[in-house]
Amino acid sequence: MGSFRWARLQADVNCALRRGAWYRVTHLTGLDAIVDVNRQPQSVPSYLLQIVSTPPRHWTIVPRPSGAARRAASLGARYVVCPSCRERTPLPMRGQPRQLGCARCRGVFEIAWNERYLAP
Repeated sequence: MGSFRWARLQADVNCALRRGAWYRVTHLTGLDAIVDVNRQPQSVPSYLLQIVSTPPRHWTIVPRPSGAARRAASLGARYVVCPSCRERTPLPMRGQPRQLGCARCRGVFEIAWNERYLAP
Protein backbone atom coordinates (compact mmCIF):
# COMPACT_ATOMS: atom_id res chain seq x y z
CA MET A 1 0.00 0.00 0.00
CA GLY A 2 1.55 3.30 -1.11
CA SER A 3 -0.20 5.70 1.25
CA PHE A 4 -1.79 5.55 4.66
CA ARG A 5 -5.50 5.00 5.11
CA TRP A 6 -7.78 5.33 8.12
CA ALA A 7 -10.96 3.46 8.98
CA ARG A 8 -13.82 3.63 11.43
CA LEU A 9 -16.93 1.56 11.94
CA GLN A 10 -19.85 2.50 9.73
CA ALA A 11 -22.15 -0.08 11.32
CA ASP A 12 -23.39 -0.39 14.89
CA VAL A 13 -21.66 -3.69 15.71
CA ASN A 14 -19.70 -5.02 18.65
CA CYS A 15 -16.09 -5.70 17.74
CA ALA A 16 -12.59 -4.61 18.80
CA LEU A 17 -13.10 -1.08 17.41
CA ARG A 18 -14.61 1.83 19.32
CA ARG A 19 -17.53 3.51 17.61
CA GLY A 20 -16.46 6.83 16.13
CA ALA A 21 -12.72 6.18 16.56
CA TRP A 22 -10.37 6.20 13.58
CA TYR A 23 -7.72 3.50 13.15
CA ARG A 24 -4.78 3.28 10.76
CA VAL A 25 -5.29 0.64 8.07
CA THR A 26 -2.17 -1.48 7.69
CA HIS A 27 -3.44 -3.83 4.99
CA LEU A 28 -6.50 -3.95 2.78
CA THR A 29 -7.79 -6.98 0.90
CA GLY A 30 -11.02 -7.44 -1.00
CA LEU A 31 -12.94 -8.68 2.04
CA ASP A 32 -11.01 -7.54 5.11
CA ALA A 33 -9.06 -4.63 6.44
CA ILE A 34 -6.28 -5.05 8.96
CA VAL A 35 -6.31 -2.09 11.33
CA ASP A 36 -3.91 -1.12 14.10
CA VAL A 37 -5.70 -1.33 17.46
CA ASN A 38 -3.35 -0.46 20.31
CA ARG A 39 -0.38 -1.64 18.25
CA GLN A 40 -2.07 -4.97 17.53
CA PRO A 41 -3.37 -5.99 14.10
CA GLN A 42 -7.13 -6.54 14.04
CA SER A 43 -8.94 -8.02 11.05
CA VAL A 44 -12.32 -6.41 10.35
CA PRO A 45 -14.66 -7.08 7.40
CA SER A 46 -14.16 -4.09 5.11
CA TYR A 47 -17.90 -3.70 4.49
CA LEU A 48 -18.26 -2.66 8.16
CA LEU A 49 -15.78 0.20 7.70
CA GLN A 50 -15.61 3.68 6.29
CA ILE A 51 -12.11 3.98 4.83
CA VAL A 52 -10.52 7.34 3.96
CA SER A 53 -7.11 8.43 2.65
CA THR A 54 -7.02 11.78 4.48
CA PRO A 55 -6.47 11.77 8.23
CA PRO A 56 -9.69 12.76 10.01
CA ARG A 57 -9.50 16.07 11.89
CA HIS A 58 -12.86 16.43 13.63
CA TRP A 59 -14.60 15.04 16.70
CA THR A 60 -17.19 12.39 15.86
CA ILE A 61 -20.50 12.56 17.71
CA VAL A 62 -21.48 9.03 18.69
CA PRO A 63 -24.87 7.83 19.92
CA ARG A 64 -24.29 5.64 22.99
CA PRO A 65 -24.84 2.01 22.02
CA SER A 66 -27.39 -0.03 23.91
CA GLY A 67 -25.68 -2.21 26.49
CA ALA A 68 -22.71 0.16 26.64
CA ALA A 69 -19.97 -0.40 29.17
CA ARG A 70 -20.14 1.66 32.36
CA ARG A 71 -17.62 4.24 31.06
CA ALA A 72 -19.60 4.90 27.86
CA ALA A 73 -22.88 4.93 29.76
CA SER A 74 -21.54 7.67 32.04
CA LEU A 75 -20.87 9.91 29.02
CA GLY A 76 -24.56 10.46 28.26
CA ALA A 77 -26.85 9.59 25.36
CA ARG A 78 -24.31 11.02 22.89
CA TYR A 79 -20.60 11.69 23.30
CA VAL A 80 -17.65 12.74 21.12
CA VAL A 81 -14.54 10.79 20.12
CA CYS A 82 -11.20 12.52 19.52
CA PRO A 83 -9.86 12.01 15.99
CA SER A 84 -6.28 11.89 17.24
CA CYS A 85 -6.21 9.70 20.36
CA ARG A 86 -9.72 8.10 20.43
CA GLU A 87 -10.53 9.61 23.84
CA ARG A 88 -14.27 9.70 24.59
CA THR A 89 -15.64 12.94 26.07
CA PRO A 90 -19.14 14.10 27.01
CA LEU A 91 -20.76 16.52 24.60
CA PRO A 92 -20.68 20.13 25.80
CA MET A 93 -23.72 20.84 27.99
CA ARG A 94 -24.65 24.10 26.30
CA GLY A 95 -24.83 25.23 22.71
CA GLN A 96 -22.84 23.82 19.87
CA PRO A 97 -19.26 25.05 20.14
CA ARG A 98 -17.32 24.90 16.91
CA GLN A 99 -14.20 23.38 18.50
CA LEU A 100 -13.31 21.25 21.48
CA GLY A 101 -9.97 20.52 23.13
CA CYS A 102 -8.97 17.00 24.10
CA ALA A 103 -7.86 16.55 27.70
CA ARG A 104 -5.76 13.52 26.78
CA CYS A 105 -3.75 14.56 23.69
CA ARG A 106 -4.27 18.33 24.01
CA GLY A 107 -5.37 18.60 20.38
CA VAL A 108 -8.09 21.08 19.42
CA PHE A 109 -10.48 19.93 16.70
CA GLU A 110 -13.76 21.00 15.18
CA ILE A 111 -16.87 19.04 16.14
CA ALA A 112 -18.70 17.37 13.24
CA TRP A 113 -22.17 18.68 14.18
CA ASN A 114 -23.47 18.15 10.63
CA GLU A 115 -22.34 14.52 10.43
CA ARG A 116 -24.93 11.83 11.19
CA TYR A 117 -22.63 9.06 12.40
CA LEU A 118 -24.51 5.76 12.85
CA ALA A 119 -27.83 7.56 12.53
CA PRO A 120 -30.76 5.31 11.58
